[in-house]
Amino acid sequence: MSNPLLNTTDLPQFDHIRPEHAVPAIKELIAAHRQKLAALLDDPKARNFDSLVAPLEEMGHELGRIWSPISHLQSVLDSPEWRDAYNASLPLMTEHGTELSQNKRLQEAYQQVSDAMSDDAAPATQMLIEQALRDFRLSGVALPDAEKARYKEIRQEIAGLQARFDQNVQDATDQWHFHTTDEADVAGIPESVLQRTVEDATSEGMEGWWFKLDYPNYHAVMTHCAARSVRESFYRAWSTRGSEQGDSPQWDNSRIIERILALRHEAAALVGFDNYADYSLATKMAGTVGEVLEFLTELATKSRNAAQTELDEIQTVTDKPLAAWDVHYCLEQLKQQKFAISDEELRKYFPFMVVKRGMFGLAEKLYGIRVVENNEVSRWHDTVRYYEIKDADSATIGSFYTDLFARSGKRGGAWMDECIVRKNLGGISETPVGYLVCNFPPPDVTGVSLLTHTDIVTLFHEFGHMLHHLLTRVDYPSIAGTNGVPWDAIELPSQFMENFAWCYEVLEQCSSHYQTGNSLPVDVFAKLDASRHFGEALAMLRQIEFALFDFRLHAGFDADKGGRVMETLNQVREDVAMIRYPDYNRLPHSFSHIFAGAYAAGYYSYKWAEVLAADAFSAFEESGIFDAEIADRFRREILEVGGSRDFMEAYVAFRGRKPTLDAFLRRSGIGKAA
Repeated sequence: MSNPLLNTTDLPQFDHIRPEHAVPAIKELIAAHRQKLAALLDDPKARNFDSLVAPLEEMGHELGRIWSPISHLQSVLDSPEWRDAYNASLPLMTEHGTELSQNKRLQEAYQQVSDAMSDDAAPATQMLIEQALRDFRLSGVALPDAEKARYKEIRQEIAGLQARFDQNVQDATDQWHFHTTDEADVAGIPESVLQRTVEDATSEGMEGWWFKLDYPNYHAVMTHCAARSVRESFYRAWSTRGSEQGDSPQWDNSRIIERILALRHEAAALVGFDNYADYSLATKMAGTVGEVLEFLTELATKSRNAAQTELDEIQTVTDKPLAAWDVHYCLEQLKQQKFAISDEELRKYFPFMVVKRGMFGLAEKLYGIRVVENNEVSRWHDTVRYYEIKDADSATIGSFYTDLFARSGKRGGAWMDECIVRKNLGGISETPVGYLVCNFPPPDVTGVSLLTHTDIVTLFHEFGHMLHHLLTRVDYPSIAGTNGVPWDAIELPSQFMENFAWCYEVLEQCSSHYQTGNSLPVDVFAKLDASRHFGEALAMLRQIEFALFDFRLHAGFDADKGGRVMETLNQVREDVAMIRYPDYNRLPHSFSHIFAGAYAAGYYSYKWAEVLAADAFSAFEESGIFDAEIADRFRREILEVGGSRDFMEAYVAFRGRKPTLDAFLRRSGIGKAA
């Protein structure tokens, strides 16, 4: 039987792909690509864009199409076999990628293409070559053979360690549960959540309520559970995942963290950087370590007074000193007192299907597209859906899968990832395809899943990433969609999209009370809007805490002293945090963004891009949030250009000027306090 992964002309055949297909497919395609590359490098005529670069783009695109379903399925399926297949494939992919980026003959061939390129060459081709030459340098292409080999070993080891880190967090999350038959333990928790935990208890052959440690359960308990001791139990379980303080120390990430930090530092030093933070900034908008630290410190300073005011007011809800597991609960209680609004009441207006329809309608109105479901596509789970994006002429310009409900074995959090990247090479074109993944409460026995407003913001955020991926007009995969975009700008389209979730005109279309069918009333929205900024300064400091910890950790690493992980975190918290954390808190051990994802020395990007997003959205506020001309300009100058253009130039082309902090401070509610 042929290997379905090697069919790179159609959508992935999820009903036929099996874990045992992964390694053979990767090996076969890499071997074929090595032969093609050798032939290209031996051909002295293959020294222009069409004869050298385009074939390399084609090969990268083809390999990406095979790797995508392998990487994706191990994240969304409760399958040890898929995890094993991923772990066996990852070293092959890492080795091949490093092999290409350290190929001196290939780098020299790209340099020849660059030298021969005319000044009037298309900006996209110039940018592609410029980024490729930069990446050769960052991968140590000019290093002596021994150091080059060491760099390759480091990249291999880091890739494996990051995969183990993420899997340890998932295993530690999946193994924990809380079971009770005492009604006092679940007082205040929404009925929709309790119904699910009763079903889980029944499936375990138990009475009462059985809570898994998925995010919907954790959020519901921390926000609504009146039993303080239960909140503390959940907090402890969540904040010690993947650590020696957790219930399952076999999944302790401590040594993995130390090793990752040491290897990153060594790799950065090999290619001429003082530390990994400096190395990371080579592909970002921010110029220096000092610039990033100054940015974060300024935001912390501007937020502190407002955060203290919020904390003092939250403290009035309880006569006990606020603990970390009290803050969300007391904040919710205070919001109900001040604004007469609660997450649980709001949820009733936001059935998932209505929210999804309203969000699609917003994209259609802004960008002149249509979102059409296609039920004839192979899927990996029965809750997965597939949608096509149509232009004004009904041509398909992109498509995406959605996998939006929490389940055991599925990685936590929310993300967008590439399935297929847009390309148009040699007259053969392919439209982009993506995965949109969240972990919302699964539908109840009646088929209804009710979302909190926070869930809606999350969905809009990830859909913003998806639109960035799908609406690109760039033909070269390495700089199409989100590829080639500076990492501290990658969150602009997603955080820009979040702003629409705070507009009544949008929420009205996203709402329909699950019992009455009524849209969200204006007076209820007014309460939601009034509550928007309450707690915002504390949330701001929390994100700055994460960003400063990440950046200081990588900028200040000392090989003689080791990572000093908890020492660094405690110092950051002393400088920034308003909340006292218990000694057992082990934030780093489940901080997958920086130890398993792409945000190492880059978590600050969320705040950096949020400044851009607020400034960009202010253009819509000035002209009307559905202004067709502004939306078209945003699509044309930001969403369509991928990494084919200097990002600040693209932003100025959209906004008419460089971004300022003003809109960000105003929208975050700290402008007056600052």
